[in-house]
Amino acid sequence: MFNTIEEYLNALKTEMKDADPALIQDALADAREHLSLALEAAREKDAAVSVSGALKSIVQDYGSPEETASAYREVERRTSPAFKQTARPSSVLGRFFGVYADPRAWGALLYMFIAFITGILYFTWAVTGLSLSVSLSIFIFGLPLAILFLLSVRGLTLLEGRLVEALLGIRMPRRPIFTQPGLKWMERLKQLMLDRHTWLSILYMLIQFVLGTVYFIVITVVLSFSLAFIAIPFFQEFFHQGAVTFGDNIRYFFPVATYPLLALGGFLLWTAFMNLVRGVGQLHGRMAKWMLVSE
Repeated sequence: MFNTIEEYLNALKTEMKDADPALIQDALADAREHLSLALEAAREKDAAVSVSGALKSIVQDYGSPEETASAYREVERRTSPAFKQTARPSSVLGRFFGVYADPRAWGALLYMFIAFITGILYFTWAVTGLSLSVSLSIFIFGLPLAILFLLSVRGLTLLEGRLVEALLGIRMPRRPIFTQPGLKWMERLKQLMLDRHTWLSILYMLIQFVLGTVYFIVITVVLSFSLAFIAIPFFQEFFHQGAVTFGDNIRYFFPVATYPLLALGGFLLWTAFMNLVRGVGQLHGRMAKWMLVSE
């Protein structure tokens, strides 16, 4: 018997205490939305009905915390995040060169490219939204503007979570955090501003700009050096272009005997970098999970 929605949610959270935090957030968001809307509909039919009385029949239809937790665990077992390595090579060389067969490495590389774009968008939106919200707070329209900005942060957080899960293989929330309908402007703003998740999300958006820029620069530099080492033999033999040029007429050519070493060096440099990218992707995913998951 539950007297309030919060009691049911606390019981559900207790049942799922060993589950993934992102799964817990999804389950609580779904439960809060269903119970709130069902309770509101019950009150419209009978204004005299008590919360506990209405919740009794609602919970019977929705399921007890134990049943709900079991159902979510079963769904989670059937739908694991993408880009997970199926087999791990046993030898050191196998793990080193096997990075090309690991979808996590390619997903992390793609994510680091995308992070440069999303970082700029997040940073611009966060700085602009904060500036306008603070500067226009003295006006009447400043309040709804601040609420819309904070709600948009939640939407961008959900979008970022989907990118992280799809490309890095880290389980992230798949449901938006439920917002109680019918709240007054001040109540909604207070709820958003007192939510730790809101400010961690804004901080993540600012950090993403720095990390995205670093990722893009490092990828560009390493890729340039790797391709340059591999391309030197072709440029020297077919285009008669020196590897190093001083002024207009002084050109340095690598000996022909060094061609295999140059190509191998370029390949090994990129392979080592792909291993680094895979590790950085996992670290970034864990950071995103810590900052963007509220439960």
